Amino acid sequence: MNGLREALDDYLAVRRALGFKLKNASYLLPKFVSYLEQSGATVVTTELALAWARQPAENPIQWCERLKAVRSFARHLQSLDPRCEVPAAYVLPVRRSRTSPYLYSKSDIAKLMQAARLLQPPLRAATYETLIGVLACTGLRVSEAIRLDCDDVDYENGVLIIRASKFGKSRAVALHPSTIAALQRYQRLRNELERRALTPSLFVNMRHARLAYRTVNHTYVGLVKHAEIRPSSAGHVRLHDLRHTFVVRTVLDWHHTGVDVQAKLPVLSTYVGHVDPKSTYWYLSAAPELLALAASRVEAALEVQP
Repeated sequence: MNGLREALDDYLAVRRALGFKLKNASYLLPKFVSYLEQSGATVVTTELALAWARQPAENPIQWCERLKAVRSFARHLQSLDPRCEVPAAYVLPVRRSRTSPYLYSKSDIAKLMQAARLLQPPLRAATYETLIGVLACTGLRVSEAIRLDCDDVDYENGVLIIRASKFGKSRAVALHPSTIAALQRYQRLRNELERRALTPSLFVNMRHARLAYRTVNHTYVGLVKHAEIRPSSAGHVRLHDLRHTFVVRTVLDWHHTGVDVQAKLPVLSTYVGHVDPKSTYWYLSAAPELLALAASRVEAALEVQP
Protein backbone atom coordinates (compact mmCIF):
# COMPACT_ATOMS: atom_id res chain seq x y z
CA MET A 1 0.00 0.00 0.00
CA ASN A 2 1.17 3.57 -0.64
CA GLY A 3 2.25 5.65 2.36
CA LEU A 4 -0.52 6.87 4.63
CA ARG A 5 0.07 10.50 3.70
CA GLU A 6 -0.14 9.76 -0.03
CA ALA A 7 -3.21 7.57 0.52
CA LEU A 8 -4.87 10.44 2.40
CA ASP A 9 -4.18 12.88 -0.44
CA ASP A 10 -5.73 10.42 -2.92
CA TYR A 11 -8.76 9.86 -0.67
CA LEU A 12 -9.46 13.58 -0.22
CA ALA A 13 -9.01 14.24 -3.95
CA VAL A 14 -11.49 11.51 -4.88
CA ARG A 15 -14.08 12.66 -2.33
CA ARG A 16 -13.83 16.27 -3.48
CA ALA A 17 -14.22 15.19 -7.09
CA LEU A 18 -17.47 13.50 -6.03
CA GLY A 19 -18.75 16.80 -4.62
CA PHE A 20 -18.09 16.35 -0.89
CA LYS A 21 -17.01 19.51 0.98
CA LEU A 22 -14.91 17.60 3.56
CA LYS A 23 -14.61 20.52 5.96
CA ASN A 24 -14.07 18.27 8.99
CA ALA A 25 -12.20 15.48 7.22
CA SER A 26 -9.65 17.78 5.60
CA TYR A 27 -8.86 19.22 9.03
CA LEU A 28 -8.99 16.05 11.14
CA LEU A 29 -7.47 13.34 8.95
CA PRO A 30 -4.00 14.91 8.52
CA LYS A 31 -3.84 15.00 12.32
CA PHE A 32 -4.86 11.34 12.46
CA VAL A 33 -2.19 10.36 9.92
CA SER A 34 0.41 12.28 11.96
CA TYR A 35 -0.72 10.35 15.03
CA LEU A 36 -0.29 7.04 13.18
CA GLU A 37 3.15 8.07 11.95
CA GLN A 38 4.24 9.06 15.44
CA SER A 39 3.00 5.68 16.68
CA GLY A 40 5.06 3.90 14.02
CA ALA A 41 1.92 2.38 12.47
CA THR A 42 1.62 1.64 8.75
CA VAL A 43 -2.04 0.54 8.85
CA VAL A 44 -5.15 1.68 10.71
CA THR A 45 -6.19 -0.43 13.69
CA THR A 46 -9.32 -0.05 15.78
CA GLU A 47 -7.20 0.44 18.89
CA LEU A 48 -5.25 3.35 17.39
CA ALA A 49 -8.35 4.89 15.83
CA LEU A 50 -10.20 4.90 19.16
CA ALA A 51 -7.19 6.20 21.06
CA TRP A 52 -6.93 9.15 18.67
CA ALA A 53 -10.69 9.76 18.48
CA ARG A 54 -10.90 10.08 22.28
CA GLN A 55 -8.66 13.14 22.23
CA PRO A 56 -9.09 15.56 23.85
CA ALA A 57 -10.16 13.53 26.87
CA GLU A 58 -12.12 16.42 28.37
CA ASN A 59 -14.37 16.91 25.34
CA PRO A 60 -16.23 13.67 24.51
CA ILE A 61 -18.75 15.52 22.31
CA GLN A 62 -16.05 15.71 19.62
CA TRP A 63 -15.19 12.00 19.75
CA CYS A 64 -17.89 10.81 17.36
CA GLU A 65 -17.01 13.43 14.75
CA ARG A 66 -13.37 12.37 14.89
CA LEU A 67 -14.23 8.67 14.63
CA LYS A 68 -16.67 9.32 11.78
CA ALA A 69 -13.89 10.91 9.73
CA VAL A 70 -11.54 8.01 10.49
CA ARG A 71 -14.12 5.34 9.59
CA SER A 72 -14.66 6.73 6.10
CA PHE A 73 -10.91 7.00 5.49
CA ALA A 74 -10.34 3.51 6.91
CA ARG A 75 -12.86 2.00 4.49
CA HIS A 76 -10.89 3.55 1.64
CA LEU A 77 -7.63 2.16 3.04
CA GLN A 78 -9.12 -1.29 3.55
CA SER A 79 -9.92 -1.50 -0.16
CA LEU A 80 -6.18 -1.07 -0.78
CA ASP A 81 -4.87 -3.15 2.11
CA PRO A 82 -7.10 -5.75 3.85
CA ARG A 83 -4.99 -5.43 7.01
CA CYS A 84 -6.58 -2.04 7.72
CA GLU A 85 -9.37 -2.19 10.27
CA VAL A 86 -12.58 -0.14 10.15
CA PRO A 87 -13.79 0.75 13.67
CA ALA A 88 -17.45 -0.02 14.38
CA ALA A 89 -19.77 3.00 14.40
CA TYR A 90 -21.32 2.15 17.77
CA VAL A 91 -18.16 1.94 19.90
CA LEU A 92 -18.42 5.62 20.87
CA PRO A 93 -22.07 6.25 21.80
CA VAL A 94 -21.73 9.96 22.48
CA ARG A 95 -23.57 12.04 19.89
CA ARG A 96 -23.01 15.66 19.02
CA SER A 97 -25.69 17.78 20.64
CA ARG A 98 -27.61 20.01 18.26
CA THR A 99 -28.72 23.47 19.26
CA SER A 100 -32.48 23.79 19.47
CA PRO A 101 -33.58 26.36 16.88
CA TYR A 102 -35.47 29.53 17.69
CA LEU A 103 -38.69 29.66 15.67
CA TYR A 104 -39.42 33.22 14.58
CA SER A 105 -42.91 34.64 14.59
CA LYS A 106 -44.12 36.85 11.75
CA SER A 107 -43.79 39.76 14.16
CA ASP A 108 -40.14 38.86 14.84
CA ILE A 109 -39.30 38.89 11.15
CA ALA A 110 -41.10 42.20 10.65
CA LYS A 111 -39.08 43.70 13.54
CA LEU A 112 -35.81 42.44 12.06
CA MET A 113 -36.58 43.95 8.67
CA GLN A 114 -37.60 47.22 10.32
CA ALA A 115 -34.30 47.26 12.25
CA ALA A 116 -32.43 46.64 8.99
CA ARG A 117 -34.07 49.70 7.41
CA LEU A 118 -32.35 51.88 10.02
CA LEU A 119 -28.86 50.83 8.95
CA GLN A 120 -26.64 53.30 7.13
CA PRO A 121 -25.88 53.97 4.35
CA PRO A 122 -29.10 53.25 2.41
CA LEU A 123 -27.53 50.45 0.32
CA ARG A 124 -26.53 48.57 3.48
CA ALA A 125 -30.06 48.96 4.84
CA ALA A 126 -31.59 47.67 1.61
CA THR A 127 -29.13 44.77 1.43
CA TYR A 128 -29.94 43.44 4.88
CA GLU A 129 -33.68 44.06 4.68
CA THR A 130 -33.85 42.17 1.37
CA LEU A 131 -31.48 39.41 2.49
CA ILE A 132 -33.50 38.72 5.65
CA GLY A 133 -36.72 38.71 3.65
CA VAL A 134 -35.34 36.24 1.11
CA LEU A 135 -34.00 33.92 3.83
CA ALA A 136 -37.30 34.01 5.70
CA CYS A 137 -39.50 33.21 2.71
CA THR A 138 -37.29 30.65 0.94
CA GLY A 139 -35.43 28.79 3.69
CA LEU A 140 -32.13 29.21 1.83
CA ARG A 141 -28.90 28.49 3.64
CA VAL A 142 -27.10 31.75 4.43
CA SER A 143 -24.12 30.61 2.35
CA GLU A 144 -26.42 29.99 -0.62
CA ALA A 145 -27.94 33.46 -0.38
CA ILE A 146 -24.65 35.34 -0.22
CA ARG A 147 -23.25 33.30 -3.13
CA LEU A 148 -26.14 34.34 -5.38
CA ASP A 149 -25.22 36.32 -8.48
CA CYS A 150 -27.54 38.75 -10.24
CA ASP A 151 -27.87 36.30 -13.13
CA ASP A 152 -29.17 33.64 -10.73
CA VAL A 153 -32.49 35.48 -10.42
CA ASP A 154 -34.89 34.54 -13.22
CA TYR A 155 -37.43 37.34 -12.93
CA GLU A 156 -39.48 36.16 -15.89
CA ASN A 157 -40.12 32.69 -14.44
CA GLY A 158 -39.98 33.71 -10.78
CA VAL A 159 -37.18 31.40 -9.63
CA LEU A 160 -33.74 31.53 -8.01
CA ILE A 161 -31.03 29.24 -9.34
CA ILE A 162 -28.96 27.83 -6.47
CA ARG A 163 -25.67 26.58 -7.88
CA ALA A 164 -23.39 23.97 -6.26
CA SER A 165 -25.00 24.09 -2.82
CA LYS A 166 -23.89 22.22 0.31
CA PHE A 167 -23.79 18.81 -1.37
CA GLY A 168 -22.59 20.03 -4.75
CA LYS A 169 -26.06 20.00 -6.31
CA SER A 170 -27.92 22.83 -8.02
CA ARG A 171 -31.65 23.48 -7.75
CA ALA A 172 -34.34 25.97 -8.73
CA VAL A 173 -36.26 27.72 -5.94
CA ALA A 174 -39.67 29.15 -6.83
CA LEU A 175 -40.36 32.63 -5.48
CA HIS A 176 -43.54 34.39 -4.40
CA PRO A 177 -44.37 37.44 -6.56
CA SER A 178 -43.80 39.71 -3.54
CA THR A 179 -40.26 38.35 -3.19
CA ILE A 180 -39.59 38.93 -6.87
CA ALA A 181 -40.82 42.52 -6.47
CA ALA A 182 -38.54 43.06 -3.44
CA LEU A 183 -35.51 41.77 -5.36
CA GLN A 184 -36.34 44.04 -8.30
CA ARG A 185 -36.55 47.07 -5.96
CA TYR A 186 -33.20 46.15 -4.46
CA GLN A 187 -31.52 45.79 -7.85
CA ARG A 188 -32.94 49.13 -9.00
CA LEU A 189 -31.42 50.81 -5.93
CA ARG A 190 -28.09 49.10 -6.60
CA ASN A 191 -28.13 50.28 -10.19
CA GLU A 192 -28.81 53.85 -9.05
CA LEU A 193 -25.92 53.82 -6.55
CA GLU A 194 -23.33 51.94 -8.61
CA ARG A 195 -21.54 53.73 -11.41
CA ARG A 196 -20.45 50.35 -12.73
CA ALA A 197 -20.89 46.79 -11.53
CA LEU A 198 -17.87 45.72 -9.46
CA THR A 199 -19.10 42.20 -8.75
CA PRO A 200 -21.68 39.80 -10.17
CA SER A 201 -22.92 39.22 -6.61
CA LEU A 202 -26.59 39.88 -5.92
CA PHE A 203 -26.12 41.02 -2.32
CA VAL A 204 -23.28 43.49 -1.78
CA ASN A 205 -21.61 45.33 1.09
CA MET A 206 -20.84 49.04 1.36
CA ARG A 207 -17.81 48.60 -0.92
CA HIS A 208 -20.05 46.98 -3.54
CA ALA A 209 -18.33 43.61 -3.01
CA ARG A 210 -19.84 40.24 -2.14
CA LEU A 211 -20.99 39.84 1.46
CA ALA A 212 -18.86 37.77 3.84
CA TYR A 213 -20.63 35.32 6.16
CA ARG A 214 -18.83 36.62 9.26
CA THR A 215 -19.89 40.19 8.52
CA VAL A 216 -23.48 39.15 7.86
CA ASN A 217 -23.65 37.20 11.10
CA HIS A 218 -22.13 40.06 13.12
CA THR A 219 -24.60 42.55 11.65
CA TYR A 220 -27.49 40.17 12.25
CA VAL A 221 -26.62 39.84 15.95
CA GLY A 222 -26.92 43.62 16.22
CA LEU A 223 -30.28 43.59 14.44
CA VAL A 224 -31.61 40.91 16.80
CA LYS A 225 -30.62 43.04 19.80
CA HIS A 226 -32.19 46.16 18.29
CA ALA A 227 -35.40 44.26 17.56
CA GLU A 228 -35.37 42.96 21.17
CA ILE A 229 -35.93 39.35 20.14
CA ARG A 230 -35.11 37.07 23.04
CA PRO A 231 -35.65 33.30 23.29
CA SER A 232 -37.56 32.05 26.31
CA SER A 233 -34.79 29.52 27.05
CA ALA A 234 -31.08 30.12 27.60
CA GLY A 235 -30.31 29.62 23.90
CA HIS A 236 -29.43 32.15 21.24
CA VAL A 237 -31.31 33.52 18.25
CA ARG A 238 -29.32 32.52 15.17
CA LEU A 239 -29.43 33.60 11.55
CA HIS A 240 -29.71 29.94 10.47
CA ASP A 241 -32.92 29.68 12.50
CA LEU A 242 -34.71 31.53 9.69
CA ARG A 243 -34.25 28.34 7.66
CA HIS A 244 -35.68 26.18 10.45
CA THR A 245 -38.60 28.57 10.78
CA PHE A 246 -39.41 28.39 7.07
CA VAL A 247 -39.53 24.58 7.14
CA VAL A 248 -41.64 24.41 10.30
CA ARG A 249 -44.10 27.13 9.23
CA THR A 250 -44.54 25.48 5.83
CA VAL A 251 -45.44 22.15 7.40
CA LEU A 252 -47.71 23.82 9.96
CA ASP A 253 -49.59 25.53 7.13
CA TRP A 254 -49.99 22.14 5.44
CA HIS A 255 -51.34 20.60 8.63
CA HIS A 256 -53.86 23.39 9.13
CA THR A 257 -55.10 23.18 5.52
CA GLY A 258 -55.37 19.38 5.48
CA VAL A 259 -52.47 18.71 3.10
CA ASP A 260 -50.95 15.21 3.18
CA VAL A 261 -47.66 16.14 4.86
CA GLN A 262 -46.05 12.73 4.36
CA ALA A 263 -46.62 12.97 0.62
CA LYS A 264 -45.39 16.55 0.38
CA LEU A 265 -42.33 16.31 2.64
CA PRO A 266 -39.96 15.02 -0.09
CA VAL A 267 -40.92 18.06 -2.17
CA LEU A 268 -40.04 20.37 0.71
CA SER A 269 -36.75 18.52 1.26
CA THR A 270 -35.81 19.08 -2.37
CA TYR A 271 -36.87 22.74 -2.20
CA VAL A 272 -34.57 23.50 0.75
CA GLY A 273 -31.70 21.39 -0.61
CA HIS A 274 -31.76 18.44 1.79
CA VAL A 275 -30.31 15.19 0.44
CA ASP A 276 -33.26 13.24 1.85
CA PRO A 277 -36.26 13.87 4.15
CA LYS A 278 -34.36 12.67 7.25
CA SER A 279 -32.74 16.08 7.70
CA THR A 280 -36.09 17.78 7.25
CA TYR A 281 -37.62 15.54 9.91
CA TRP A 282 -35.03 16.76 12.43
CA TYR A 283 -36.10 20.35 11.78
CA LEU A 284 -39.68 19.36 12.53
CA SER A 285 -38.84 17.45 15.72
CA ALA A 286 -37.78 20.72 17.35
CA ALA A 287 -41.24 22.29 16.94
CA PRO A 288 -43.58 21.67 19.92
CA GLU A 289 -46.64 22.82 17.94
CA LEU A 290 -45.99 20.21 15.27
CA LEU A 291 -45.48 17.48 17.86
CA ALA A 292 -48.78 18.46 19.49
CA LEU A 293 -50.55 18.33 16.12
CA ALA A 294 -49.10 14.92 15.39
CA ALA A 295 -50.21 13.65 18.80
CA SER A 296 -53.75 14.96 18.32
CA ARG A 297 -54.00 13.22 14.95
CA VAL A 298 -52.87 9.94 16.47
CA GLU A 299 -55.47 10.31 19.23
CA ALA A 300 -58.18 11.08 16.67
CA ALA A 301 -57.23 8.02 14.65
CA LEU A 302 -57.38 5.81 17.74
CA GLU A 303 -60.82 7.13 18.67
CA VAL A 304 -62.36 6.12 15.34
CA GLN A 305 -60.95 2.59 15.47
CA PRO A 306 -63.60 -0.10 16.19
